Amino acid sequence: MTTRGGPCEAVLCDLDNVVRFYDVTHVTALERAAGLPPGTTEDIAYAPEVDLPLLLGRVTEEEWVEAVARGLAGRVDADRARELGRALARAPFRADEAVVALLRRIRTRVPLVLITNATLRLDEDLAALGLTDLADHVVSSAVEGVAKPDPALYRIAAARAGVPMDRCLFVDDSRENVAAAVALGMTGVRFREPADLHAPFGLILEEA
Repeated sequence: MTTRGGPCEAVLCDLDNVVRFYDVTHVTALERAAGLPPGTTEDIAYAPEVDLPLLLGRVTEEEWVEAVARGLAGRVDADRARELGRALARAPFRADEAVVALLRRIRTRVPLVLITNATLRLDEDLAALGLTDLADHVVSSAVEGVAKPDPALYRIAAARAGVPMDRCLFVDDSRENVAAAVALGMTGVRFREPADLHAPFGLILEEA
């Protein structure tokens, strides 16, 4: 694939909602039992003021659970609030095999870097998914102390790939994160389904 600076020489790819997907069925069941609208726990947990400290490695998972519980105060009792927070923290997840297969093919042609807003448990999670060998490098917000869409994390990822930013293809499910990559000169692909990768990855494979 040709980027604005020439042929694509690296792929920088998000993890969550591109490669990894969570199953919150149990959380939803607990919410219904407590009389809460489905998604209430996630809305509180993923609000920046609650989520970002975890993604920057500044709080532990248990401290994050307690922050979620505080956000649920007044809606459910303290024990149920903690149960909901822990259920979300330990929600099962799976890898999309179609995306994994595409990324493994791409890595045979250009460097692949996972760039993700993640917790300090990321290495353990990748091992559980059997994906410790998926990418050449993994750039995690919790390790680096900076999270997407901060340009610093993109610069770190491009440097790990050893490729100028205008030769990088960036994949993410977040419109905001893709826009930040494009502003830095990268070519951005917003992910919604595996088919979104067929055209850009196909061009890379043809050019290599």
